[in-house]
Amino acid sequence: MSDPKQLAATWLNHLAVERGLSKNTLSNYRRDLARYTGWLEAAGIRDLGAVKATDIEAYVADLRRGDPERGRVPLAASSSGRALVVARGLHKFAVREDEVAVDVAAEVSPPATGRTLPDTLSIAEVEHLLESVPTGDTATALDLRDRALLELLYGTGARISEVTSLSVDQLTGCEGLLRITGKGNKQRLVPVGSAALSATQAYLVRGRAVFAKGKSHAALLNTRGGQLSRQSAWAVLKDRATRAGMKKSISPHTLRHSYATHLLEGGADVRVVQELLGHSSVTTTQIYTHVTAENLRQVWASSHPRA
Repeated sequence: MSDPKQLAATWLNHLAVERGLSKNTLSNYRRDLARYTGWLEAAGIRDLGAVKATDIEAYVADLRRGDPERGRVPLAASSSGRALVVARGLHKFAVREDEVAVDVAAEVSPPATGRTLPDTLSIAEVEHLLESVPTGDTATALDLRDRALLELLYGTGARISEVTSLSVDQLTGCEGLLRITGKGNKQRLVPVGSAALSATQAYLVRGRAVFAKGKSHAALLNTRGGQLSRQSAWAVLKDRATRAGMKKSISPHTLRHSYATHLLEGGADVRVVQELLGHSSVTTTQIYTHVTAENLRQVWASSHPRA
């Protein structure tokens, strides 16, 4: 008998040790595995080998439907699709470990999802956001840190966790090329522009010492001297956008999406953008080509006499 919860714990350990997945990714996997194994238990299924494809389809359908009486909101197709990916991974792992004979999850298709274009800012909006954070003589240490954070996010297109994990040594010795550690500990080189370097240098010289307590080698620090967390960096971004009077809802990925879109609009090859973003497949990057195509359609629709 293959206990789903025990197998889930074993697989999570494998993902952490053998695959080197980040804490954030492992946290997401742990949540989805708990959701799946809890659903199996509620359905009276305590042996992963007894699961049928129809059971997994019912699980995904329940996720999409939700359960208001139990406080479970319906999941979007994209979220339930990710939950299915995790369930599939567990079954595939169980087969590889000879815990079950057949991978029934491989037969289950994810729910259909419409292509959604990522939220982006125009170049003018990005410049307004960045320039709203002072760097002159009256700038505080927080101003200098926040400007460095925003400039790095837009200047490199890195994920927010990739930027907050940068060390002082990485930034001081990068010479215009920053080595970023992404998902699965994969590293990539990303050019850093003069604006991001200038803001970073101003912070390291004039701001970081205000926070530093000798405890952390991280470049971006919180007020207690520790590494700025992903959640705190998100709060900084939201706060600075609000102060700048921006109407759009801005998430940590907004600047990353804007970075990719502006590169493609400027003529960059999609495979180059793929490398810069650290995408394992060019298919992921191609969503941004739809953004630029949509921009073209909007310009045509507003300008062409026969539109």
